[in-house]
Amino acid sequence: MIKKSSLIKSLILVVFTALLSIETEAQQDPQFTHYMYNTMSVNPGYAGQRNTLSATALYRTQWVGIDGAPKTMTFGIHSPLRNDRIGLGLNVVSDQLGPAEETSIDANFSYSIPVNESGDLELSFGIKGGLHLLDTDWSKGRYQNEDNAFNENINLISPTLGAGLYLHSEKWYLGFAVPNILNTEHYDDFQESIATERLHYFLIGGYVFNLSDNTKLKPAFLVKGVSGAPVIADLSANALFNEKFTLGLAYRWDDSVSGLVGFQLSPEIFIGYAYDATTTALNNYNSGTHEIMLRFELQQIAKILSPRFF
Repeated sequence: MIKKSSLIKSLILVVFTALLSIETEAQQDPQFTHYMYNTMSVNPGYAGQRNTLSATALYRTQWVGIDGAPKTMTFGIHSPLRNDRIGLGLNVVSDQLGPAEETSIDANFSYSIPVNESGDLELSFGIKGGLHLLDTDWSKGRYQNEDNAFNENINLISPTLGAGLYLHSEKWYLGFAVPNILNTEHYDDFQESIATERLHYFLIGGYVFNLSDNTKLKPAFLVKGVSGAPVIADLSANALFNEKFTLGLAYRWDDSVSGLVGFQLSPEIFIGYAYDATTTALNNYNSGTHEIMLRFELQQIAKILSPRFF
């Protein structure tokens, strides 16, 4: 078996070697405050890891009050197969920004192997593939550098291919992923033009502390990097009370602070809400960001005695 300490050190070394090559200023993929509940959208290795059929829908409206500000909708569904080493999933992301609407549809596959003798630590290898659709309507808004490129709307379809690693136990997880290694065209709101998307890198992690019989605390992080843009770090801490109610705080580096609340309405249904307050000069022009999510799951498999916190 692979030694736990050497495996973790190797994974972290690969991750940070990649992130050190990041430059400055470029468009990022859609971002989520509920990233800790929306893991498959950034790492295909998570497919099937909740040990039951799990479906999550999310809606985010960013910078309310600014015309053309991002609006994002996601839907993901995944499940393990009877061979519980294999997980399958489908993820759909629709992102509206100014005159552009981008939609990604990806199938996800994961394969998990034990990395210690007790089998409570697993490493999941994930791949994803699908299509990226870009539609523009140049009649929406005004543009600084109008030319013939804005006279006709654009409709493009590009293939996508990504991969990820997800190391996890019942208490903690650490993952690294590149959601798309192929060139795709997207709308760059900074340049107000169509640009080729660059490689994105995602590092995620979290740990669950049992503070008491009725209280769990889960700190988590998400680090995002893309060639040509500054590294973005999301930090959060969510507390789970009586397996029913969650309350949390989050911070996106040099961008916003957030409050999160969630309710386990039934064994099958969880609903969550988050509010982001902008910490940059942009806060003078918007009234914040709202995000709501809904998760539906079949009742947990017998070996899981309580709802999973990640």
